[in-house]
Amino acid sequence: MSKAARELAIFAGERAAFLCFLENNMKKIGIVTTLAALLMGGSAMAEMLDVEKDELTLGFIKLTDMAPLAVAYENGYFEDEGLYVTLEPQANWKVLLDRVISGDLDGAHMLAGQPIAATIGYGTEAHIITPFSMDLNGNGITVSNEIWDMMKPNIPENADGLPAHPISAEALKPVVDSFNDEGKPFNMGMVFPVSTHNYELRYWLAAGGIEPGYYSPEDVSGQINADVLLSVTPPPQMPATMEAGTIHGYCVGEPWNQQAVFKGIGVPVITDYEMWKNNPEKVFGLSQEFVEENPNTTLAMTKALIRAAIWLDENDNANREEAVEILSRSEYVGADAEVIANSMTGFFEYEKGDKRDVPDFNVFFRYNATYPFYSDAIWYLTQMRRWGQIAETKPDSWYDEVAKSVYKPDIYLEAAKMLVDEGLANEADFPWDSDGYKAPTPAEDIIDGIPYDGKAPNAYIDSLPIGLKSEQLVVGNEIK
Repeated sequence: MSKAARELAIFAGERAAFLCFLENNMKKIGIVTTLAALLMGGSAMAEMLDVEKDELTLGFIKLTDMAPLAVAYENGYFEDEGLYVTLEPQANWKVLLDRVISGDLDGAHMLAGQPIAATIGYGTEAHIITPFSMDLNGNGITVSNEIWDMMKPNIPENADGLPAHPISAEALKPVVDSFNDEGKPFNMGMVFPVSTHNYELRYWLAAGGIEPGYYSPEDVSGQINADVLLSVTPPPQMPATMEAGTIHGYCVGEPWNQQAVFKGIGVPVITDYEMWKNNPEKVFGLSQEFVEENPNTTLAMTKALIRAAIWLDENDNANREEAVEILSRSEYVGADAEVIANSMTGFFEYEKGDKRDVPDFNVFFRYNATYPFYSDAIWYLTQMRRWGQIAETKPDSWYDEVAKSVYKPDIYLEAAKMLVDEGLANEADFPWDSDGYKAPTPAEDIIDGIPYDGKAPNAYIDSLPIGLKSEQLVVGNEIK
């Protein structure tokens, strides 16, 4: 038992003994209830579940969207649930996933694609589930100063002379073509093969007519027939890798796009909010085995994380400055507060000095951000199929089954109901009647103008101009 847990247990025992004394000796004068209420505190408090495991180690990568974990820890929401948590940064996404599978970590801040890929056996195979989505949006695509200078003549300007956003990859295509004509590789970085960043970068490139390459069972590089060669770079290393000239740009979460601006080495050209309004991002991942063995602990963690998400977004982001201070600490993201604030407080800086209002760049609770929608999981599966990570066509029913085996809105809603009953959340803020699917995303909210309906995954895949279609396979270097 940790020191904090021992102290709490001692305090709880002393308090119980004192209340017993009051009940036995002072009941006649009717003050027991009043004193007990004062000892418990006058405000609403979380009702502690009988958790199966109270000491937990949770992993994260140093990105601003790990914020719900840091806030739940710093604001005491975990302790309110009887949980004594250690938050531990991980070297990279693979190490993080492996440690959740091995049980070294009880849960973690994960790429949304990781639980899905592990569950279907792409890469490391294990049944990972998520009862909680951590955020919406939060990523960007940055290019080096050299590439930006080459792109700029292809980008229209606003009346104020600044580049018009969103910037299409059509502005990058002549640059990529010139590299290929000269026999030079055009390299870009993303954080992991099943990351949102890989799929967003591919989506943006393909929407601009650029082939980002394919995977096959025999070749997992993702570079088959690629115009742009995408490779894995850990998030904190993105700016330095680009500055060294190893990559010409990258897709990553914050603060590593803004870091390029502050260092004067690159320009973010588009945010994922501009690519797909309110797209899903990270999740909180747990092994199925852990959830089965520790159902109350899972509920308690989910409750604490929902409270943290509410705090991050409440009163029009009024707590974001405090969140920035927390995240800037070395034990969390460890970047300069000024860099983190550039995106966390409702702004985003493109070129140095070109700072624009983007209030929804980071969303942690609004728009049902924390609810684990099946349709979000299915979008990731469609992108895996589109680029060959899922080698063969699957029926629509398969997508639904996989999504329901990984995303667990029932756990989420049970935790939310407890918070509402405890007076710690508003009933109107949760989608109680949802079937787990969002309404289709309209064409105007997506950069290529192609709507997305999670209930019709194969029709969606076939509607995308670049990418595998129904019954197509990657065989060698050919699509058949």
